[in-house]
Parts: sequence; C-alpha cells; structure tokens
Amino acid sequence: MFGPIIGEIFGTFILILLGDGVVANVGLAPRLAAPGYDWNTITLGWAFAVIVAVYVSAGVSGAHINPAVTIALAVKRGFSWAKVLPYIIAQMVGAFLGALGGTCATVMV
Repeated sequence: MFGPIIGEIFGTFILILLGDGVVANVGLAPRLAAPGYDWNTITLGWAFAVIVAVYVSAGVSGAHINPAVTIALAVKRGFSWAKVLPYIIAQMVGAFLGALGGTCATVMV
C-alpha cells in the first residue's frame, strides 16, 4: 500500500505544480513577454500537466490523482473501499505540496 500512496502523492503534486505554474506564467505574461498568452495556453498547459501526472503515477497507483476519480472507481469499478480514504489523503497531501511548490516558485520570480 505504501507504493500506491507515494504514487498518488507524486502524481497529484506534479498535476498541481505544472497546472498552477502555467496559470502563473500566463498571469505574468503581459508584463514579461509578448502578447498571445491566453486561455488556450492555460488549457494546453493543464492538459500537459494531466498527461505528465498520469504518466508518472499510472504504473504504481492507477493515476487517480483526484478524489472524485477514486470515489467513482470505488462505486462503479470495484476499487476497494478500504483504499479510498488513504488515496484521498495522499491526493490532498500531494495537492498541498504542489500548491506550496508553485507558490514558492512564483514568489521567487
């Protein structure tokens, strides 16, 4: 159970870090770069964040990286209810660490 929990932490961490990072970069773009960064950039950035997060954690934990996915899999696909709470806690920890990392990186810019 330790491996899947770490996989969920890393997957959610990467998702939030990259996703929030692209939003922060688009927010800073009008001051730092040429125009052209808009919601398309944010959409592509979040899509890339999801792809990387799933790639990193799919082999270890199934890449739920979202409490809603974990609950849906428990309801519809037979995912063990005993694993739901540990997965959700791991996802929350990963999300907070990703947000903390994104905040620190934004402040340093």
